[in-house]
Amino acid sequence: MMSNMTIGAISTEPSARMTNPVTVGRVFTLIREGIATSRGEIGRRTGLSRTAVASRVTALINAGLVVEVDGSTSSVGRPPTRLTFNSGTGIVMSAAIGRSRTQVAVCDLAGELIIEQDVVQEVGLGPEEVMPEVAGALTSLLAQSGRNAEQVRGIGISIPGTVDAERRCSRDSPIMRGWDAVPLAPYLSALATAPVYLENDTNVMALSERRGHLATYQDALIVKASTGFGAGIVAGGVIQRGALGAAGDLGHIKTVAAQGLACRCGDRGCLEAVAGGWALVRDMRARGRDVTHIRHVVDLALDGDPGARHDIRESGRRLGEVLAAGVNLLNPAAIVVGGDMAPAYDTFVAGLRETLYGNASAIATRDLQILSTTHADKSGVIGCAVLVLDLVLSEAAVDAAWS
Repeated sequence: MMSNMTIGAISTEPSARMTNPVTVGRVFTLIREGIATSRGEIGRRTGLSRTAVASRVTALINAGLVVEVDGSTSSVGRPPTRLTFNSGTGIVMSAAIGRSRTQVAVCDLAGELIIEQDVVQEVGLGPEEVMPEVAGALTSLLAQSGRNAEQVRGIGISIPGTVDAERRCSRDSPIMRGWDAVPLAPYLSALATAPVYLENDTNVMALSERRGHLATYQDALIVKASTGFGAGIVAGGVIQRGALGAAGDLGHIKTVAAQGLACRCGDRGCLEAVAGGWALVRDMRARGRDVTHIRHVVDLALDGDPGARHDIRESGRRLGEVLAAGVNLLNPAAIVVGGDMAPAYDTFVAGLRETLYGNASAIATRDLQILSTTHADKSGVIGCAVLVLDLVLSEAAVDAAWS
């Protein structure tokens, strides 16, 4: 299982200087994060001699990870030069796999989208049917981006449910039948020789907020409100995955409002059974409405349909009833809402606020912020890119490859 990854910027205070030997990887991190942008700044921050700084910077320039650019002109003396991270020296590829749609993308090494695409798939398909389509879509995007397989530094995948990150497979997903214990990396082996990494869908949403809300709030719940519900839990700037990676499974918490209702996981009384996107579709179809996905319900709500607006607000209310316990337990500074219901944010969150504030303690909600995601419906693919970049551009990885 991958270790927890720290979210947020590296401290720029002098006390943050490492007591361990200052490696090439450490110097790269200082440049990549914009903490030190000249040889002089690196020397002052690390205590390295000019010769030692020069050798490390030269290694990074030769590796293509850092470039020197002319600084602002000066009226006296030699114009200064600036060291910057070369985010265009490679790419990462992303695939955020859902039950009815997969989003694929190519990103640069700063995690910025270069090109992306949605792949609609039939609900209930297994990996042997979905993954070749994903590989084909990524291959097509790679060609369209003008890049090649040699430039791919890694491929990030997200799926719903609990994942086994070491084996790159689903460990337990009640909504992705047939995916458990099936390694996904082999399906992408023909695309590139780069490593493949796998993470839960709500955790990659949390990773996508690194330069978003998590730059401000180090304790947060990143809630995905879509076909089902899940949460990425960030405490002290670190994603909390739990003992088996199953932390944040909101959708299958029991609630009185769903008592006796069958859930798609095979149990009864789950939150999803009364408030999940699939349950809203079920209820609207029972009323004779022609909808097949929660995105259709959201579109109706945005067009002012009173029934759709009521159902989405009620979904928020039911989620708030359950989420209140999590707010009391974890005391987050922010709740960030994303997923397919997020476009109807105002309606959904109106219901969420009503029951959340009514059921959670006054101290836990006193300064609580409820926010929409920074990257909207691109959170999944951007988070998958960040997942890869955290690993392939870590200090240890840079030291191993280029020291």
